[in-house]
Amino acid sequence: MSNSFKFICIAAVIIIPGSLSGFASEYMLGIGFTLFMYIALAQSWIILSGMTGYISLGHVVFFGSGAYVFVLIWGLVPVWLGVALSGLVVGFGAIIIGYPVLRVRGPYFVILSFGLAELVKNLVLINEARMYVSLRPVFGAPPLAQLYIAMLVLAVGATVLTFWIRRSRFGAGLRSIREDEWAAETIGVPVARLKLMAFALSGVVPAMVGAIFIMRSGIFQPGDAFNPIVSFTIVTMVIIGGSDDAPGPLLGVAFLVILQELLWANWPEIYMIILGALLIGFVLFAPGGIFSWLSKNISRGNKNAA
Repeated sequence: MSNSFKFICIAAVIIIPGSLSGFASEYMLGIGFTLFMYIALAQSWIILSGMTGYISLGHVVFFGSGAYVFVLIWGLVPVWLGVALSGLVVGFGAIIIGYPVLRVRGPYFVILSFGLAELVKNLVLINEARMYVSLRPVFGAPPLAQLYIAMLVLAVGATVLTFWIRRSRFGAGLRSIREDEWAAETIGVPVARLKLMAFALSGVVPAMVGAIFIMRSGIFQPGDAFNPIVSFTIVTMVIIGGSDDAPGPLLGVAFLVILQELLWANWPEIYMIILGALLIGFVLFAPGGIFSWLSKNISRGNKNAA
């Protein structure tokens, strides 16, 4: 697939909605905010799971941890410094726990990643209970239009980062781990270091996303910040979009966010059933996702035209 088509996908999903911030309604800004949030989360998931094959069902641990760090320092530092610090703190924490966690492979890592998210959630709940705090409100947050732009910047940054890593020597090393980790280590690829770097990078972006999301929601509750549905939604979007490159998650996120809005508006009682059926359909009939399907059809069309 040519780079021009990939740039068209990026422009359609990010740049066009981003240009609407000046005159869009609150409702449309809210949809755009959700769109950019999941773009950033899905791209960060690709850096670790898509490129190394270490499938994570606990990506929400970074999202929730970033939100928690942010509310703890809320009011002590400027807002945007707090967002950056949330990412740095969670990224540093990912480096500390990454080495032992990434020694587990295959389905065991899938289970461990989910368990890690639940462990951190319960540690936060215990800490909040000891301080007799049930929830933490966030007063005086910036307006939605500013948060919309901030989330747009994160979405663009995460997309550019994924696009660059996919074409770098670092990305080639990560993909060699996915294909055959033992062989990659045998030929001199620094497997442990690359996995740890990917784990840390994939944690920084969700942490900052979580910080901005808490300003949008106006309140921090551990059960919501560490909701496993966030992790499952990310995986679903990536599967539907397809590819271990930046355009795949963009297409999957755009498709699912728009579909969710339509289903909520028309069939709120059965929308989860419909989403589940769609996911099964993509896995069975379009395992490569939307991006792969478009690539094949465009390539076939070009051959026929020639």
